[in-house]
Parts: sequence; C-alpha cells; structure tokens
Amino acid sequence: MKQIFVLIFSCITLFAQAQTTISGKVTDHSGAPLGFANITIESSFDGTTADEDGSFSFETDVTGKQVIVADFLGYEQQKIAININGKEIHVDMSLAEKFNELKAVTVTAGSFEANDKKKAAVLKPLDIVTTAGAMGDIGNALQTFPGTTTVGESGRLFVRGGSSEETQTYIDGMHVPVAYTSGSPNIAVRGRFSPFLFKGTVFNTGGYSAEYGQALSSVLLLNTQGFDSKERVDISLMSIGGGLSGTKKWDRTAVTATLDYTNLNPYFKLAKQRFEVEDAWNSTSAAVSLRQKTGKSGLLKIYTTSSVASSGLKVFDFYASDNKKSYQTKNENTFLNVNWMNPISKKWVLRAGASYSYDNNDITYGNVDLFNQLKELHIKTNVTYLHSKKASIKFGGEHFYKETNRKSYDNPLTINSSSGFAEANIFLSNNFVIKLGGRAEYDDYLDEYKISPRISSALKTGKKSQISFAYGQFYQNPQEKYYALDDQLTFRKADHYILNYQVEKNSRLLRTEVYYKKYDKLVRFTNPYDKNTYRQDGDGYASGLDVFFRDTKSIKNSKFWISYSYLLSERLYHDFPEKAAPSFTAKHHASIVYKYWMSKWNSYISATASYSSPRPYNNPNTNQFNAESTKSYRSLNLSWSYLPKPNVVIYASVSNVLGFKNSFGYEYAPVPDASGHFASHEILPAADRFYFLGCFITLSRNTGLNQVDKLN
Repeated sequence: MKQIFVLIFSCITLFAQAQTTISGKVTDHSGAPLGFANITIESSFDGTTADEDGSFSFETDVTGKQVIVADFLGYEQQKIAININGKEIHVDMSLAEKFNELKAVTVTAGSFEANDKKKAAVLKPLDIVTTAGAMGDIGNALQTFPGTTTVGESGRLFVRGGSSEETQTYIDGMHVPVAYTSGSPNIAVRGRFSPFLFKGTVFNTGGYSAEYGQALSSVLLLNTQGFDSKERVDISLMSIGGGLSGTKKWDRTAVTATLDYTNLNPYFKLAKQRFEVEDAWNSTSAAVSLRQKTGKSGLLKIYTTSSVASSGLKVFDFYASDNKKSYQTKNENTFLNVNWMNPISKKWVLRAGASYSYDNNDITYGNVDLFNQLKELHIKTNVTYLHSKKASIKFGGEHFYKETNRKSYDNPLTINSSSGFAEANIFLSNNFVIKLGGRAEYDDYLDEYKISPRISSALKTGKKSQISFAYGQFYQNPQEKYYALDDQLTFRKADHYILNYQVEKNSRLLRTEVYYKKYDKLVRFTNPYDKNTYRQDGDGYASGLDVFFRDTKSIKNSKFWISYSYLLSERLYHDFPEKAAPSFTAKHHASIVYKYWMSKWNSYISATASYSSPRPYNNPNTNQFNAESTKSYRSLNLSWSYLPKPNVVIYASVSNVLGFKNSFGYEYAPVPDASGHFASHEILPAADRFYFLGCFITLSRNTGLNQVDKLN
C-alpha cells in the first residue's frame, strides 16, 4: 500500500512540474485593452478569458511548438507561434478591428439614396406615392428634399443653382435623354416613369461617381426591380385614366407587362383651368420588363416602353388679336434598355448594357409647324475587381451616338462621344474610407478631350455619426440648340466641393451639408440668333447649406422629415449683361412631410407643406437687371389612402389645399411698344389646386401580396 501512495505522489509531482504558465495582455492597435477577450491554445482545451484590463494568465501541460489564439468580437483573430518548454511565457497580443461591411463608414457627401441602409437610407421609392403633392411623380417627391428648388412652371428638377438640363437621369446605369413628358410653354411636365418600376432611387445632388458624366449639377440614378418578382395583376382606376399591369414568373424568367392610358379632358371639364383647352393632354403607353437568370448567378434585364401623347392649348401671345394662340403638340417616345450583370469569378464582376432612345415632337404654333427629334444609342461596359472586403476597383468605358434634328437645322446634327472611367474604393479601417476616381471624355463634334478627377472620403466620428467630403470636376456639352449657330464651342465645366455631417440614432437621421460649385466656360451671347455674338467666357457659382432631418420613432404610427436649403448663386451667361442670380434659383427652400397610419380606419394620412422664397426675374422696363422678384411659393398638400381590403387601396389627394395664389413671375414682349414700354404677362399655375382620386387593386394567388406594401 505504501508503494502505491509513493507512486501516486510521484505522478502528481511530475504533473505539477510539467505545468507551464502563459501570461500577457490583449489590446487593439491603438493600445486600448480588450477586456474579456478569449485566449486559447489551438487544438487544445487550455485557455482563459482576459480580465477587464485585457491581462490574462493560465497554466497548461501542453509542450512543444504550439499556437496561441486570441479572439474578440468585432476584431480579427490573431495567432502567434510559441514554444512551450516548461519555462514561463509572456506574450502580448494586438488585434486589428475586423472589417464589417454593414458597420463600415460610407461616403454620403452629395448623395441621397433610398433602399440601401449603408448609404443614408432616407427615402424608399414607394414613399413617392404616399408623399402628398408628389402625385406619384419621382421628381415632385424629390422636391421635398434639400438641394432642390421648386420651379412650378417647369416641373423638372433644379438642383443647387443648376438649370434642369444640368441634371441627368440613368436607369440601371444607362442614360435617359428625355426623362420628362412633352408639354406646353409654362405648363409643368411630369417624369415618364412610374416609381413602382424601381427598387432603389439614388439622388446625387453633387460630387457623383466617375462612372457618370455630362451633368454639371447632379444625376438621378434609378435601379429597376430584380428577379425577386411575385406573380400578380395590378389594376389602376383613376380620375385621369387607368392602367393594367401583370407579372408572370417561371424558374429562371420573370416578365412584367404594363398598359397605361391618361386623359385629362374629363378632369378639365370639371376643374376650371386658367388656359383655354382645345385638346387636353392625353397619352397611351405600354411597357415590358424581362428578367432572365443566366448561368449560376448572372441576371439579364430588358426593359422597353413606348408612348404616344398629344395636347392642344391656347397659350398667351403678345401679338395675337386676343392674345391667344393655339399650341398643339404630338409626342412619340420609345426607350429600350438592356442590362446584364454576371460574376466572372469570386473577385470579378462584369456589367454590360445598351440603351436606345427615340423622341419625336411635332409642334404646331398658330400657323407655324415646328419639330424636334432625338435619337440616342448608349453602350457601356464596366468591370469590378473585388481585391478584398477593404478594397475594390471599378473601371470601364462607354460610347454615345446622338442624332438631333430641328426645323432650324439644315441637316441633322450627329455627335459621337466616348468616355473611360476608373474608381477605387479603399477602406483603411471601419472608420475611414476613401474613393479615388477619374473620367476621360472625348467628343468628336467639339473635337476635344477632357479629364476630370473625382475624390471622396468619409470618417466615422462616433458609432452613429460621420463626416464626408467630396471634390470633383464635371464637364457637359453646350446645349445642342446652340451648335448650329457656333461651331467653336467647348465643354462647360463645374467644380464641386462638398462637406457633409450625418448622425443616425434611434430611427432618427440628421444630415447637414455645405457646398460650393464653381462654373466656367458658360455660353454667352448678345443675340441668340446671331452667331457672331457668341462666346464662351461665362462663369458663375452656387454655394449653400442643406439640412435634412427624418424621424420614424418620436410620434407613434408616424414618420416625418424636414428639409431646408439655403442657396446663393450668380451667373454671367446667355444674354446676362452682368453677373446675377438666375430666375430658377431661390435663396430659401423648406419642406415638411408628415405621414400617419390610422390602424382603426385602415388609412394612411399624409401632409406636405412647402415654401420657397421669391425667385428673381428681369423686368426690361427697369434699369436694373433681374431686380424684380416673384411671390414666395407656398403650398399645403394632403392625401388619404384607405384600405377597405388588404388588396385594395383607395387614394385621394388635393394639392395646395389652402389655395395660395402662387405666381412664377412675368414674361415680357420681345420689343417695346410705341411709347417704349415692354408689355407683360403674369405666369400663373394652370389652377390653384389639383384633385386626384384613384383605386388600385392587386390580384394574386399569394394572399400575402397586397397594397399595404405600397404604403409602408
């Protein structure tokens, strides 16, 4: 028995002698302790948890060459090779923060993006239909955002002191040269595309990606729905027309077809307008969208739409006997977009697309027949190389073929332009990202090359806040109507400087942005019909502050956003005799949008209040240029969505409920009368209010698919 105890005691002594102590400390790269990190020896059960100050110590009987591993949530795992030979080991471990795409900082300077939570998701595309006053129009909804100016006689997007033609629209990366419906002078137009076509809307108010060009102020990027469509039939019955849409889905194919008809004649008979109607605006349009899976993870998207629209009004004319002259328009528009995305490997992604646009306007003004026609072919390819989660580069090229024709042209005007671009996205950490890019453009008509650098960056200042900066040079051809008069034109130029601060916490978003935009090489003339008076030495600037606040938590069953813009802008261009603020700019612009879900009544209530300070205009009867001002623009819009059944929504809206008497300035006769006075005519909206009533029905075998998703 004594021998047994001696043997046991000897074994215990040998075991105790074989124990090795391993100690150290775990920190991050800045030296801050990582308390409660896990430390283990690989392929063993030996290890411990660090103390609050990051220090650790444990004993092991493992010997020889081993690997010690440190783990901490949110940080990259670290492994260090050690040799355990019975002597105490001290090892300090420093962990790098793990790159997390969901937590990583993203550049937001100049960009309002919907449907992408990583990039300041502030507006879902489906919000458009429930924003009072938007009337289901993308452009109208975006005018409740900072950086825009309400120009009621146009209806187009005017961004940060830029004219509407300085903002370009893209669908799935392909250019849309005619994004608005045709119209009559001083009558607001609408966007051509339904918001339900798109899954995401990115509104860049400046400093946009090197992938896009030919826009001095901003780009509107619209991304169509992917393959995850549901079979359904949608029926629209409206006070201004109707629509029918259906989606059919197979294993690898989905097709959606849409037919819409709009006619304002019945509405104009009930609601009095300020102009005399000969043939109210009416249109018929059809669209087909195809999504086809290719290979293991590729997707081919084809979208085409075609429409015919016409209208006939009597517009004001200074020289007509009763100051009214007939203005008849007929528009034909076709747009085809083919887009293909396919991963080549785990690190390479190929995107290729082509679009074709055709737009023809036949105009009869009194006894004069006018027309303008546009054809455009756009081809683009780009490749993205995903070097790692922290670094990627995108590069590619595109070509435009454009043909325009007007009655004033002797021959159609043909333009070929080619561009190449590259852009690198580099995350130096979770807290800092930088995007470097450049774009090279060549235009054969101008016979000129331009290279424009782009840079943007973002830095996290806290868990929920960040600052962003963007700079870029942007070029755009002169407007084509000037080409026939001057063949010595060159690119117009704008430099953008943007600084952004954003904080998002507890379902609340606050975003502030200051910017400065410098214009150069703007077209000037004394007489727009005399090519000898043309030159391109104009310049200008636009600077300001944009503030946006969105809250979806403070008020139960409610969400609202508040936007404010302050703008200072002056230009010396066109026939301006001196540098002055353009007539499409307003110093102050503000909007409040409020939406409330009334569960008891199955209703969604929305209200939008908008204000724009007076815009300048020129009165030739005074000695000062652009010294007169319009009235301030004010509007309160209301809408109500009622769901009697989950698949049926009844929608009603009224714009400018309080009937504010808005005015958009005056137009003046081109020559004075015998006394030297220029006659004037006030530019007013077609009516003080607009009423809309519609019923939207969804039919589907999937009972969970209904109209509620269009309201939330």
